Amino acid sequence: MGFLSQFQTCFWTIILFLFMVLNCHVNEAALVLPKNVTVTAVFVFGDSIVDPGNNNNLPTIAKGNFLPYGRDFKDGPTGRFSNGKVPSDLIAEEFGVKGLVPAYLDPKTQLQDLLTGVSFASGAAGYDPLTAKTANVIAMSGQLELFKECIKKIKGAVGEERAATIISKAIYSVYWQ
Repeated sequence: MGFLSQFQTCFWTIILFLFMVLNCHVNEAALVLPKNVTVTAVFVFGDSIVDPGNNNNLPTIAKGNFLPYGRDFKDGPTGRFSNGKVPSDLIAEEFGVKGLVPAYLDPKTQLQDLLTGVSFASGAAGYDPLTAKTANVIAMSGQLELFKECIKKIKGAVGEERAATIISKAIYSVYWQ
């Protein structure tokens, strides 16, 4: 057996060994809060990675409300640019806030939904406002304006004190590709 053949055998043996060792010692990731901490809401900003359908009613081609998106989702395509839940949904679910974070601009989103958080994310947004303008989607600055509007609605519904509690104990997630 030549040197190259011995090297390849040794290399692949080491790779297989490392794979087996690492695979056996990988633990499931879990989000754990201290016992005295609760999350009241999840507010999400970003692009298509976490857009649950804010683009559905915008005059843009950047939409995920048709097949194959949501093919295996119980209600079909929702506007999420995925086949199921997006990262912000998983975080909200893990913290026990809600199963799905709704799109702020979804006509079905109700005042109750705002109290536990919504997503302002817009597919194809990008960091640069010009990118969003070109694609007819919601730039980060526009998402922040929608958040301010949301806060006013929350304050109007539950008062300043409870709104302050909701806002201060919420998780704020920002995702951009």
